[in-house]
Amino acid sequence: MDADPAADTILTGKLAQLADEQASSQRVEAALRRVAKLVTRGAPPEELFAAVTEEVGRLLQAGQTTMIRYQSDGTATIVAAWSRSGDTAGLAAPERLGGNNRITIVWQTGDLTLIGSYAAAASAAGMVAREVGFRSAVGAPIIVQGCLWGVMIAGSVDEQPLGLDTGARLASVTELVASTISNAENLAELIASRARVVAAADETRRRIERDLHDGAQQRLISLALALRTVQTEVPPQLGQLTEQLAEIADGLVSVQDDLREMARGIHPAILAHGGLGPALKTLARHCPVPVELDLRAGEQLPERVEVAAYYVVAEALTNAARHARASVVHVETEATGGALQLWIRDDGTGGADPGRGS
Repeated sequence: MDADPAADTILTGKLAQLADEQASSQRVEAALRRVAKLVTRGAPPEELFAAVTEEVGRLLQAGQTTMIRYQSDGTATIVAAWSRSGDTAGLAAPERLGGNNRITIVWQTGDLTLIGSYAAAASAAGMVAREVGFRSAVGAPIIVQGCLWGVMIAGSVDEQPLGLDTGARLASVTELVASTISNAENLAELIASRARVVAAADETRRRIERDLHDGAQQRLISLALALRTVQTEVPPQLGQLTEQLAEIADGLVSVQDDLREMARGIHPAILAHGGLGPALKTLARHCPVPVELDLRAGEQLPERVEVAAYYVVAEALTNAARHARASVVHVETEATGGALQLWIRDDGTGGADPGRGS
């Protein structure tokens, strides 16, 4: 029985369509992986927006893509733009929403909008786009956590207007863009919240250390001095009482020393007086295992960074002394570009076992 040419053509077309869809899906996944890496390392919003906008433009093979964010004051601000030619058309200031333009239409309706021509464009953004040669564009809303966040616009410089399939493709990609923005904002909120918690904890430690120094420790010093005074006035025949008073005074001094060590553990005062270098040298002197220090200060660091580094080194030295059976510990620091790099290693036996939760 002879093959049906028409059926073969249809089958070939479907296979080609499936192949195109699979290739497109793979490109989207690759783009998502690249953007996800930026989110994971906490890239600043401007870098993330620029990367997402470029990825969308390349996926759609558009002439230009623009990401616009809606503001609460009724304006729209271009936060990122990408162009195949390398020249991006943008606005220096937020544009007031209103009129018959794709930015306002998406803002008003929350729906996909297709602009077949820029010939009659009246908005500032539309006139800029027309001047640089764009013929048509499609805009898709960016919905983040159920709210209209902004709009992604793909433009074309070709004579043939963009088709509806471009809008559908842009809409599907924009959903992924919204997910990326949501993840980035959640991560930024988490980082900010964590910073607030750390700052509050540091302030609490400083307050406790200050209260111990100005309150309990000073009171103990006064009591010890008072006892010493009383001790000098005890008659010689009451030698046993003199010894008892001396023991009590010595006990108060010991308690004062314990409180001083506790205060240093709560918030190391040496950080405030000398900085991270002297504080780490003090830790090294007190460590039962020899410690080799290589401290490259470089620049002054924020107090919260120095406090965090101090406790990391303190915990590492404690663990090395207790568990590693090490003969030497190496501690290196380097502060450059507003960041601190810290290396701690020893020649001990180790023993961390991920399978047991170490």
